[in-house]
Amino acid sequence: MKNQAKPQIVNGQFKALRWRLLLSYLLVMVAIRLISDALVYQFFARSLYQQLDNSLLNLAQSASHSLIAIKNNPKTINNPPYRELDQDGDLDIPWQNLRQLEQSVEWFDEQQQPLAHSGSLKPSGPLQMGFHSVQQGFHSVQQGQIRTVTIVAYHEPEAQGHLEGYVRVSESTASVEAVLDRLRLESTLGGIIALGLISVGGMWLTQQSLKPIEQSFQQLKQFTADASHELRSPLTVIKTSVDVLHTHGDRFHRDDLPKLDLILNATHQMSLLVEDLLLLARMDGQRVMSRQQWKTIPLIELLEDVVEFLEPNADQKNIALKLYCLREARVKGDGHQLLRLFSNLVENGLQYTPKGGMVKVSLTQADKSAVVIIEDTGIGIAPENLPYIFDRLWREELARTYRPQGSGLGLAIAQALAQHHGGEITVNSKVGIGSRFQVRLPLVT
Repeated sequence: MKNQAKPQIVNGQFKALRWRLLLSYLLVMVAIRLISDALVYQFFARSLYQQLDNSLLNLAQSASHSLIAIKNNPKTINNPPYRELDQDGDLDIPWQNLRQLEQSVEWFDEQQQPLAHSGSLKPSGPLQMGFHSVQQGFHSVQQGQIRTVTIVAYHEPEAQGHLEGYVRVSESTASVEAVLDRLRLESTLGGIIALGLISVGGMWLTQQSLKPIEQSFQQLKQFTADASHELRSPLTVIKTSVDVLHTHGDRFHRDDLPKLDLILNATHQMSLLVEDLLLLARMDGQRVMSRQQWKTIPLIELLEDVVEFLEPNADQKNIALKLYCLREARVKGDGHQLLRLFSNLVENGLQYTPKGGMVKVSLTQADKSAVVIIEDTGIGIAPENLPYIFDRLWREELARTYRPQGSGLGLAIAQALAQHHGGEITVNSKVGIGSRFQVRLPLVT
């Protein structure tokens, strides 16, 4: 009777696809956020320091008017290297609150020798004025948390006449750094909040974008299951009819009998293909036998049954089929499904191993897992094709040439059965040397 229950839409493949899309979206949005925050921070920091430089430049230009008076003051000359100007000095100084503003003003002669100093800051290091700065008359330097601006003072500033000396003005950047620290903190907090909102929005957008794909995939799985189910009956009728006709061969011309054999073989292959597709469709829909009905299965006995069942095929091709059970191992699962799993792998080795070769089946334990290894001396698999060997209906060109009648579903079914039993299949192969399939299944605890 046809089963009308719909398979579940969400499966492992779509979960992985959803997380990949969400991760890609988050990476792009985080990258955009970081770049925009960096640009905003750089623009804001540049603006703050430019405002500070302009303020210091105005102060330096105002202080340059006192340079000639300081040079002509005998107290300055008699107290090298420079004299500390008092707040109540006899000079016309328009910066009476320099100590409270964490600023300082320094005057230098034309030989860049210090003359006087006023303010609470005392920048270290010599006067820095390069050729280009002298031509421009302006130089800005950052020394730790002190910003300095140095200008060139002339006797006639408008005409840049006789050089009188230099004026260096300094101010602490603590206030600017405090603003920038607060900007970084707020930007970080805003980024965390934005990341949370982006994550929620990204999950919603990813789910919405995958809905059409999930619906199409659901329809495709349902079609595969329905078509496979519906094809079983007509194929059975065809096979039965051909068998009946074949038993009455005297009613046909002798030349027509091979045609009946071709029809019978084709019907048999189609029946196997339909059964495989139906099994995969049921596995996708998670309608396989409940795990509550699983039993403890000794793998030694199961593998002995597999080897005994396929030994005639190996003898027919003159292939040595060997079984090595190094340790006892028991797993929990469905016996028919596990038999199908290992039969597919061993049969795959027999099909692609030339005459006189060998297929070896071994059983051992590792890390609380039963390990079954199927090795053959067959044609092997190219390294670039290894990621695709478990895809449905995919077959390597070399495999198609070696065995044209294959369907490309055997390994896909083996992988689906292994994953359903909580295991995994890995493969190593070299062209012309052979392949090694390893199945790991959890042991009974």
